[in-house]
Amino acid sequence: MNTNFRQSQRDFAAHLRHPDKYPAPAGIEDRRLQIYRDLIYRNIEGFISSAFPVMRSLYDDVAWQQLVRDFVDRHRCATPYFLQISAEFIDYLESERHSACADTGGPADPPFMLELARYEWAELALFVAEDVPPREPLDASRSLLDSALWLSPLAWSMIFSYPVHEIGPGNVPSAPAATPVCLVVYRNRHEQVNFLEINPVTARLLELLEQTGGASGRNLLNNVAAEMPQIEPQRVLDGGAQTLVQLYNLDIILTDHR
Repeated sequence: MNTNFRQSQRDFAAHLRHPDKYPAPAGIEDRRLQIYRDLIYRNIEGFISSAFPVMRSLYDDVAWQQLVRDFVDRHRCATPYFLQISAEFIDYLESERHSACADTGGPADPPFMLELARYEWAELALFVAEDVPPREPLDASRSLLDSALWLSPLAWSMIFSYPVHEIGPGNVPSAPAATPVCLVVYRNRHEQVNFLEINPVTARLLELLEQTGGASGRNLLNNVAAEMPQIEPQRVLDGGAQTLVQLYNLDIILTDHR
């Protein structure tokens, strides 16, 4: 490929990524360039806004445009698919956003922004996931304690420092929560994406279930009880049995794995 042509392509792409930072290539009518500038920015901005609506609501228009412009300019996406742009945006927030704020001298983003983005991304990822978990009625002769259990592939247990499920324009936390915020984001058999706030004990139960799919509910709860010697094992078993029913009814845990 001709070296000059390659450089022209790079200059053209750089201008489209950040028109205010890189001059337009010579010899191209600005009216035509504007079409490309609008297509690039509006498509990416529209998808990020729809994927992260709560985050978008926390920024004014100018600050949001600067954020998206920097993502388009700074980050090199590894995929051409629009549905995966949200994951690329998470990568940008994790590895490049701090440097971007330092370079521009602008105000720092809210300290919970990355956690909020991960939470919103999980909702989108589960909504478009292709998995369809089986759902068979529980055998009336058996209980969840005596059934082999699996964690649904459409249920993600997540732990945050901030109450990300409560954040919005009228509720912006200034400090992390006093205790870890444990959530399960899941998609049920009705194709609805929801979340459930759980306690650390239930979070540990789901972690064990993910590691040992096919274990009985009784064995899982006995393992949890062994890790909590300060609580009477029977209390863990009784409370855990009720929790298993709740998780099963929400399609977070399954008794059929095919």
